[in-house]
Amino acid sequence: MFRALIFRGWFPALITAVAVASLVLYDDIAYTISVPVLVAILCIGLVIYMIIARKDELARQAMKISQLTTQFNRRFMGHSSVSIFALIENLFGLEDPKIWEWARACSMSQRIFDTWTTSFVARIESDLRSRRYILFLHTHLNELWAINNHYYEFTEQFYEIARKYEIPRDVINQYNKFAVEYNVFVQNFRDIVTELRNITRTQIEAPGIKFAPELQEPK
Repeated sequence: MFRALIFRGWFPALITAVAVASLVLYDDIAYTISVPVLVAILCIGLVIYMIIARKDELARQAMKISQLTTQFNRRFMGHSSVSIFALIENLFGLEDPKIWEWARACSMSQRIFDTWTTSFVARIESDLRSRRYILFLHTHLNELWAINNHYYEFTEQFYEIARKYEIPRDVINQYNKFAVEYNVFVQNFRDIVTELRNITRTQIEAPGIKFAPELQEPK
């Protein structure tokens, strides 16, 4: 926002500076009255411009949140092969009833997640159509953060199981491919949070959005 102010706000500032200089050099009117008025007009103009620039930046970030949410729902939920739930299904091949029980619980959680994320995407798209995206920007941001936090818990649990048990090499490779793509999503999410913290208040901090650790391939 401040960068835009520097690049675009110079024009009214230049006009005011020229006007002030003209009044000082050519004492045709009482510049002692006119100069403060011109400076006040300049300040008001810059404040209005900053408000407009902030609104435009919020709209841009709201659109990025919408795109990121759609990407998350498409790539990491449902029947996508690049999903932690698709990886968890491979754990049924392990000879451990406790792992089977956990995997079945994850399968039930996936249905809830699918409903949640699909509903979330629909609400965001509705807000975009009605141009209420700025009004609900913080709500959307917090909900995406909550969804991702819960999703990361499954990722972290799968990672811990994969470290303790011997799982097939192709599953490890599949997980690492997932981790790479998921971490791109995380970095984009972090970037949005960082940019938002420059223009508005948010309780979310970028480092709190964690990257998925990669597994070492067996030798």
